[in-house]
Amino acid sequence: MRQVMQDAMPIGEFARRTGCAIETIRFYEKIAILPKPRRRGRYRLYETADIGRLVFVRRARELGFTLEEVRQLLRLSGAGADACADVRELAAAHLKDVRARIADLRAMERVLADAVKRCDAGTDAACPLIETLTAA
Repeated sequence: MRQVMQDAMPIGEFARRTGCAIETIRFYEKIAILPKPRRRGRYRLYETADIGRLVFVRRARELGFTLEEVRQLLRLSGAGADACADVRELAAAHLKDVRARIADLRAMERVLADAVKRCDAGTDAACPLIETLTAA
């Protein structure tokens, strides 16, 4: 028991070591992405082993995986090499979504760039951006 208590860290230290905000950590616990930590009184105590799980979650979120996808990845991460095909399938579907969002962003960029260019020209009687937004 003594060794476990030496490894235990409060939420502030856990947040610092993982680069996650305290509010995010609490949220992940609430939705069961992270397991509930042990407590000493009213203080949460995290183990060094918890750092890897939270870093995994943070990196997955930075890549744009949804919380449900993160749950799936966490489940699959414990299955070893047998789960690699399932992980690849999940990542491929996510990549397809990312590419679709990039295409949408490029289309938005073209429309906005054209509206700003028309605004800069000052030749339109009305505001080009307002016209673009109200066009049917």
